[in-house]
Amino acid sequence: MLRPRNHTPFKKPLKELTEADLDRELNRQSAHLDLALEAKEAASEVQGRVDELPGVHTEILEEQGIKITRIEVQNEEGARLIGKVPGHYITLEVPGLRHKDSKLQDRVATKFAQEFERFLKHLNISPDAKVLLIGLGNWNVTPDALGPLVVENIMVTRHYFELMPDQVHPGYRQVSALAPGVLGTTGIETSDIVYALVEKVQPDLVIAIDSLASKALERVNTTIQIANTGIHPGSGIGNKRKGLTKQELGVDVIAIGVPTVVYASTIVTNTMEMLIRHFKKRTNHTQQIFGLMDQLSETERLELIKEVLNPIGHDLLVTPKEIDEFIEDIANIIASGLNAALHEAVDTSNVAAYTH
Repeated sequence: MLRPRNHTPFKKPLKELTEADLDRELNRQSAHLDLALEAKEAASEVQGRVDELPGVHTEILEEQGIKITRIEVQNEEGARLIGKVPGHYITLEVPGLRHKDSKLQDRVATKFAQEFERFLKHLNISPDAKVLLIGLGNWNVTPDALGPLVVENIMVTRHYFELMPDQVHPGYRQVSALAPGVLGTTGIETSDIVYALVEKVQPDLVIAIDSLASKALERVNTTIQIANTGIHPGSGIGNKRKGLTKQELGVDVIAIGVPTVVYASTIVTNTMEMLIRHFKKRTNHTQQIFGLMDQLSETERLELIKEVLNPIGHDLLVTPKEIDEFIEDIANIIASGLNAALHEAVDTSNVAAYTH
């Protein structure tokens, strides 16, 4: 059923919806949404709200081309509404990263380090806490190689503490790192590998880095998310398996993710939205040009396009052609930021010196 723009995606008024109706729609909207920011936006659209959702607190800051959104899912009601477990989520959006501006990359690395350091303090992670970094993903597939590339650039120190502790200068902590590969190449669930490693290494904190999927084309290759709720490898492409969470591993888990892929249905939807906006600047007869598609909301267009593409297997996962250069740059930004945030001896106010 095609519905006019600005209507809710329900056949009856929002105030008449049962909790079951709302839950079904919220679950549908939050499917495949790795970014908490996008899950909140989808939930707000479902509920027709522009203010805060119950149980969800949002804080937005903008500084020199970097937009920071801090979302706290405070309780089970908030978790139900946006489909994300209670916890803290920080999103850095930097559209300028597409232009390979080295000075902007330095600022992003510095801001990421400061936000991550703030995150550690909020979770009461002590300066001497032992850290294990896990680089999730497949190093043979460029859009999925973020985790392994970050691990390559991490300042690992655990072996120094083990072999020559008297030679370690103050201001450094024990950091170890591993890229465990993917199930298809190892035959072992990633969570099983990490669980065994945690049992042996006994870290106080696990940091998992992974590539994500986005529903917004403009967020691909421009966004970094930090969350203290763990991660489910493969969830962004609909392949959810056993997660890396505090409940599973017994230690705090911080997830860092960057959307590097987008669904074909999202590209079609975004392109159609841009076309409609383009024509509206030039004519008042867009309805004659686009028909009923002009009356649908963006979410309704997306659902309609998915209905067309999914049965024939054409809702592909797509990555921009610049992914080879971008993945190296963003991995360097994250690794540099982590090195500064994890070691007090590295100045988080100026990460540029450690970025190149």
